[in-house]
Amino acid sequence: MDKLISRYTEQLAEALEIGKGIKIKKHKKKINKIYVAGIGGSGIGADFVAAIIRKECKVPYLVGKGYDIPSYVDGNTLAIVSSYSGNTEETIASFKKMEKTGAKIVVISSGGKLIAAAKRKGYDYVEVPGNWPSPRACLGYSVVGQLAVLTELEIISDKSLKSINKSIKLLDKEKAAIKREAKKVAKKLHNKIPVIYSESRTEPVALRLKQQINENSKALCWHNVIPEMNHNELVGWKDKDKQFVALFLRNKDDFKRNSVRMDINQKIIKKCTPNIINLYSKGGDMVERMMYFVHLGDWISWYLCELRGQDSIEVHAIDYLKKELSKI
Repeated sequence: MDKLISRYTEQLAEALEIGKGIKIKKHKKKINKIYVAGIGGSGIGADFVAAIIRKECKVPYLVGKGYDIPSYVDGNTLAIVSSYSGNTEETIASFKKMEKTGAKIVVISSGGKLIAAAKRKGYDYVEVPGNWPSPRACLGYSVVGQLAVLTELEIISDKSLKSINKSIKLLDKEKAAIKREAKKVAKKLHNKIPVIYSESRTEPVALRLKQQINENSKALCWHNVIPEMNHNELVGWKDKDKQFVALFLRNKDDFKRNSVRMDINQKIIKKCTPNIINLYSKGGDMVERMMYFVHLGDWISWYLCELRGQDSIEVHAIDYLKKELSKI
């Protein structure tokens, strides 16, 4: 896993090159909404894209993470099917339902049943390299692939892709510093339960870190966002318990009221636990800052895994679940 994390900027660069070659056929109807079917490591990519394009995209960009699709998916919908393996049960079920709607279907995958179906039926597809052993390590392919599709269809400009390119330079420059900080944070999280908070517009970075701690570090944690948690979860910080660590992911351009909220939240949380961490992103725009947090968070999860003496690659629980499901 450490080798896969080390190759993150290499993956982003490769994804950008793949994106340059994407050719998507124009849809016969006007696209007035976008629906992405994806789950797990592929679904989180759609969450990132939704946050990245929020201020530019003029049509709704909606993400589904299950077997079903909403009734609004129709002939005016761009339906993106995202599954790294191409064999994800839930995403294939959504794909089959999409086919009946007349939506403009685009598949993003490394192969499997989805790429085979796309080639057989003439759907547009983006085929990414399939030599990565862990789908959660392939976030770059998912994010850049979706951005490239939207750019090719002129739904957004190439601004986001240019920012991805800038983030590569940023992460390469900050590589050593990121790993040093990740080690420090991992030590503070060891034998603790992390509670991750971010501003609502950058929730994907908090969710990503939670998922990476779950899978790489084999540990439980949770996340929430500001200001939503100020209307419910904040009241839950009532009892003194040093097993919790409140980890705040912050940006220099966070909405001022949310930044103030974070400061006040910490005064309340300190009454329950002394373990509070503030992490600040680096980068010139939101895309760069989110990519920075992705890389920092991935390293945190790996170093925490090492401290816990776990195997960062294995997912025996998920494998068992899939095996049992296959019997039914």
